[in-house]
Amino acid sequence: MTEPDEFDQFYKDVRTRLLLLTYCLTGDLPSSRAAVRDAFVVAWHHWRKVSRVEDPEAWVREHACRHAVRRHTAKLWHREKNLGPELKATLDALGRLSMTQRRVLLVTELTTSSLAAMAREVGLPRTEAERELQTAAATFALHREIGTTEVRGVLEAVREHIESNRWPRPTIIRRQGATRRRTHTVIGVAATAAALVVAGTLVTDADGVRPTLSGERIEAGDPSGARTPDVVDLPEDALLEPASLDRLVAGAGDWTVASTDDNSAGDGLVMACQQTRYASPRTPDAALVRVFEPGSGKKARVTVMQSAEASRTERAARRGYDAAVGWFAGCHEDRAQLLATYDLPGVGDEAQLFELHNWSAPETTIVAGVARTGSFTTTTVSTTRADKSPKPAAMAKVLAQGVDQLCQLPEGGACATSAKPRAAAPVPVAQAPGMLAEIDLPPAAGVNRPWVGTEPRKALDNAAATQCDSTDFSAAPMTNNLTRTFLVPEAKLAAEFGLTESVGTLPAKRAKAFVAGVRDKLASCSKKQMGTQVTRLRDVRKGDTDLTVWRVTTEVTDDKTISFLMGIVRDDTAVAQVGFVPVKGVTIAPEAFEALTQRALDRLAEMPAPK
Repeated sequence: MTEPDEFDQFYKDVRTRLLLLTYCLTGDLPSSRAAVRDAFVVAWHHWRKVSRVEDPEAWVREHACRHAVRRHTAKLWHREKNLGPELKATLDALGRLSMTQRRVLLVTELTTSSLAAMAREVGLPRTEAERELQTAAATFALHREIGTTEVRGVLEAVREHIESNRWPRPTIIRRQGATRRRTHTVIGVAATAAALVVAGTLVTDADGVRPTLSGERIEAGDPSGARTPDVVDLPEDALLEPASLDRLVAGAGDWTVASTDDNSAGDGLVMACQQTRYASPRTPDAALVRVFEPGSGKKARVTVMQSAEASRTERAARRGYDAAVGWFAGCHEDRAQLLATYDLPGVGDEAQLFELHNWSAPETTIVAGVARTGSFTTTTVSTTRADKSPKPAAMAKVLAQGVDQLCQLPEGGACATSAKPRAAAPVPVAQAPGMLAEIDLPPAAGVNRPWVGTEPRKALDNAAATQCDSTDFSAAPMTNNLTRTFLVPEAKLAAEFGLTESVGTLPAKRAKAFVAGVRDKLASCSKKQMGTQVTRLRDVRKGDTDLTVWRVTTEVTDDKTISFLMGIVRDDTAVAQVGFVPVKGVTIAPEAFEALTQRALDRLAEMPAPK
């Protein structure tokens, strides 16, 4: 097939898909049509290069999206009249998303791109792109009043509105692309000739650097004058040494270095919760992993690891830091539970610490710290099967010592001035950031399988409520109302088993009255419902927050009694109810449920404001 034939077929296959995506991105059909046409003109201009890239459609799509957004100048989200109600509802729901959220949602749902490719296309670290995708899908589904599994079908339905579009013939596109190529060639030749006339002969010194009139030194062969950053070096002696652990991690005895390498072998997943070989979205300039073990003859089963990555720029290092934080904040390992999150304001340019417990046999405790100093990102992780694992304060000092080693390098940033952990809110990781995630849930005694959460959906009903309160999250003026249930599907438990959370937002006074109403109903329930006993386990009211937890025991039959656990929380305008229904032999300890209810309160800070 000749180049023109190949391009023409590509143009016919791809153009409608690109128009659908750019129209959903901007809500502006004329601008989208012009943007797609211009993108194909540019594609023919560079066709020899475009045809050889791994995904030519993604190359053209990126240009089409950029042109569409630039062309779109309408003040309103969409300016077409006489749109059908379904199409208008879809465009309105898309208009509720930020431009970044729209792009990650549309590239995911309307193309065959992988998550990794989508993240690269929108210019985000994969973990951050996944968070944006989860938020976008949940927000779009909420405002479109559909389930998240229906998102793709609803977006594809927009195709009916654009399929009647008349396209320029491929020969017209190629003619415009060829004209563009000739124009750029003429301009390039003219610019070069002008430069030669003005500058005479370009002079390059022996170091490969040419002088400029301003006296600056510019690398030869770089006509832009922009100097490419030097490769960042990461020597092995910039990592921690065993002596540092001897002082900071007590009880393990003399430490030794088990291995040091660049983590290029195998799948690269060497630490608990790690999701990719490197945290950096692009391969770092240098990377090292060092494994420490206790000296021979010691019984403490604890391993400490340090990884360090050198990025070409601080921006890339920040992305790597965010990705590494996401590994531990939303650990994907089965039965992993996030116990606590800490900020470390005195360690490097930014740092956080995470304490987790993995309940899968053999049980392990994980304390992981992530820090960035300039262009370097470092992670320290202790994993232990022993009863006594290193305390978070000790591992904070280990992380600070690692930062102090790296900050001395030329591309290093701030060193450590203090290593005192400060309790912090958990990093948002759920599809709906204000809701609980699997990582928050304690183990259910009696099963050894992981929790699995359903997709967040509009809270038209509320399985978190008890018979005492029958709390409704769907009635006005409640907004941003969602509910999801967590189950242990592999355990094949009775249908009534599960843990449910429902959330929503109200004006501040209404939210306070909403929680007070639930408390009042529970207080009088024992008198109103025979065979029901209500015990208040915890009640904390402080500032703009409320937290109350109950055990509700109900006699189902003469010889069967069920004890439910339920909690209600409020953070200013956001409210949440958490309810747990046990089955015989499978339950959650009351103190563990109280801690979970506190976590639900901590996450409420991410809820949007009431509408």
